[in-house]
Amino acid sequence: MVATAATASLFPISSSQPDSAKNSGKHGGSFGNVDPRGLKSKSRSSNGLQVKTNAQAPAKVNGTRIGVMDGLKTDDNVTSGAPRTFINQLPDWSMLLAAITTIFLAAEKQWMMLDWKTKRPDMLADLDPFGFGRIVEDGFVFRQNFSIRSYEIGADRTASVETLMNHLQETALNHVKNAGLLGDGFGSTPEMSKRNLFWVVTKMQVLVDRYPTWGDVVQVDTWVAASGKNSMRRDWLVRDCKTGEILTRASSNWVMMNKVTRRLSKIPDEVRTEIEQYFVDTPPVIDDDSIKLPKLDEHTADHVRNGLTPKWSDLDVNQHVNNVKYVGWILESAPQRVVENYELASITLEYRRECMKDSVLQSLTSLLGGDATVATGVIDCQHLLRLEGGGGEIVKGRTKWRPKYANRFKNINHFPTESG
Repeated sequence: MVATAATASLFPISSSQPDSAKNSGKHGGSFGNVDPRGLKSKSRSSNGLQVKTNAQAPAKVNGTRIGVMDGLKTDDNVTSGAPRTFINQLPDWSMLLAAITTIFLAAEKQWMMLDWKTKRPDMLADLDPFGFGRIVEDGFVFRQNFSIRSYEIGADRTASVETLMNHLQETALNHVKNAGLLGDGFGSTPEMSKRNLFWVVTKMQVLVDRYPTWGDVVQVDTWVAASGKNSMRRDWLVRDCKTGEILTRASSNWVMMNKVTRRLSKIPDEVRTEIEQYFVDTPPVIDDDSIKLPKLDEHTADHVRNGLTPKWSDLDVNQHVNNVKYVGWILESAPQRVVENYELASITLEYRRECMKDSVLQSLTSLLGGDATVATGVIDCQHLLRLEGGGGEIVKGRTKWRPKYANRFKNINHFPTESG
């Protein structure tokens, strides 16, 4: 009785059905022909009972396998699933293919962002798309590429001179590192580190022919050479990576200082042995600027800026002010009309002493030639950065400026002489 009730609940049975039909259901009945391939056919029941079947593999619900009877359908209007074949048993690869396609498209976009259509085909091999830098020219020159970022440009939409000098400093340190000479100091070799020595710059000359703009890629080459008995010269050439045009030339002299005594030191023989194998026997890329400048103080200066103090972020690992920071302090006292209407064409800096974190500085600027220089289109300035209150000289400098825009140049008639 229980079996009959359960069967009746699944299959509607006519009340006038003969007992012979009921008896046929005791042994499972005839539910229709089941094709081995999973195709469905109608039942051949004598009373017209038609049942659609689906011979797919038993499913699982909550980890329990469902019997074949649970998968039977009694509604003729319900459409069964697709036949189970080899093809539709394969996993769905669409997500994997979509991911692979996305990766390839992103890689193609990055590849196209690199402008391989250089005007000089031989520049292609020199590209450094990741900016890591490498040793070239038989191990004597270090080369590194830099992309000009949006935060490295000024109001003129060109890179600032501080940005260019930061690139010079970065390549100098990376040169030492890639040559395998980096000790535990800031650009010091292993033998220098043993003796608490580090490099300090005594003179820097920079000539800028053209400033790069946002998005430009510049290529910086640097090398070292002997300079006297106890100093070293380092030169740089900065080119437009796309055209090969020389944008900037720079030359500098370096000596050693003791980290403990803060005094200059001779180059020990052990250190000389380390570095002299990398010296290049070439003349400087810039002729030495040895022009004697008149004395500059608060009485002879045209513009004075007081109260300049270094911040913690201005110090390097040797606990003194980074040499690039001095450029910004020098330009603090430059005439505003010069800064707005001219661009810096060259700068020469002579470093006299260290600037520490507690120093208070004074910046002085004098126009060489006064207003008469306006007629020539080029302005020369003399600069001094010293400890406030008539203290010792930190940096002496000289700058040369050229007009930015010809139509703005004619509007400049004079320069104010009050303190800036």
